[in-house]
Amino acid sequence: MQPKKPEFLDEKELRRTIIDLLSRRDYSRLELFRKLKKRCDDAELLEQILDDFQQRNWQSDQRFAESFLNSRYQRGLGPMRLKQEMRDKGLANDVILLALESLEVDWYQLAFDVAQKKANSLKESDPNKKQKLFRFLAYRGFNSDQIAYAMDEM
Repeated sequence: MQPKKPEFLDEKELRRTIIDLLSRRDYSRLELFRKLKKRCDDAELLEQILDDFQQRNWQSDQRFAESFLNSRYQRGLGPMRLKQEMRDKGLANDVILLALESLEVDWYQLAFDVAQKKANSLKESDPNKKQKLFRFLAYRGFNSDQIAYAMDEM
């Protein structure tokens, strides 16, 4: 039995697929490209369609960045981790910085809140509690000043 050859989408089907994806949530341009390139045999056509969607403002990296930030910072992630995740999604640095500036978050307070929550889950008798807390906050994407503030406040 021969493996099935992938069926490539034509322009109309590509447009319909992108609209269907964007109707559920925002995507960065790179995410859409990566998702659809295996279903399209013409990368130039896909780029043209994505350009058209951007011009019509149906797809916007800025809107995606703001939406992404809102959902992720509420999970207790710091600015460094958020920047890296947005770079991985294919967002430009200026888009990332603009989105971070528009987000009104006190990163120091967020670091403290996250540290407090994590500290409650650690054993009181644990001699490495401070080190674990520091590593946890660093992993979450807080910088050393924010971590120091959180540790001092606790």
